[in-house]
Parts: sequence; structure tokens; C-alpha cells
Amino acid sequence: MIEACCRHLPNVRVMAFEGLLVSFARQQGATVILKGLRAVSDFDYEFQMAAMNRQLAPDIETLFLMTSLPFAYLSSSIVKEIALLDGNLSGLVPDLVAEQLRRKAMERRG
Repeated sequence: MIEACCRHLPNVRVMAFEGLLVSFARQQGATVILKGLRAVSDFDYEFQMAAMNRQLAPDIETLFLMTSLPFAYLSSSIVKEIALLDGNLSGLVPDLVAEQLRRKAMERRG
């Protein structure tokens, strides 16, 4: 779904990996890891991860970007619940993702 949603962005590649993020970043020649934050709870967790990544790879920097306010409350579990309860997903996720979530919710409801 991520590949399909990003297909129109010529400078974006979707890549899966296993193992440490800093190892993958090095393999790709990256020197910066960019992370998005929604809330303080995200910061607590991501700060710990950034500190450990710095210990493992001091040459790779982690930068944080705060989300815009309209998306600060979003989480995958909330979006999944909205789909399961047949709520309106428009504006919350791309149409392709909303379609898949609705399909999966219908399967779960039987």
C-alpha cells in the first residue's frame, strides 16, 4: 500500500529491511534518519531510540519533525477502529488504504 500511495513521488523509494535501522541507513549511504512525531509519548520512545542509534552509529544523525496539528491525534489503532465501526476515513488515510481497511473490517465483521 505504501508503494502504491507513493508512486507519484519520483524521489521516494519504499524499501523493507530486517535488522538495525542504523545498519540499513549505512547500507543505503544515509547520514540522517528522519522521524515524524505526533505526541509527547512518541517523543519519549523515539528519543530513547535516537540515543541508542547514536551510540551504535555516531556518524548518523536523527532529526525529528512534528506533525501538523490536524494529524496529531491519529494512530493506526484509532483508524482501524473507525474502519471496523464503519466510520468515515476520508482525510485520515489515502483512499487506497481506506479501501483496504474497509475490506478487512468487513471480513472481520463476517
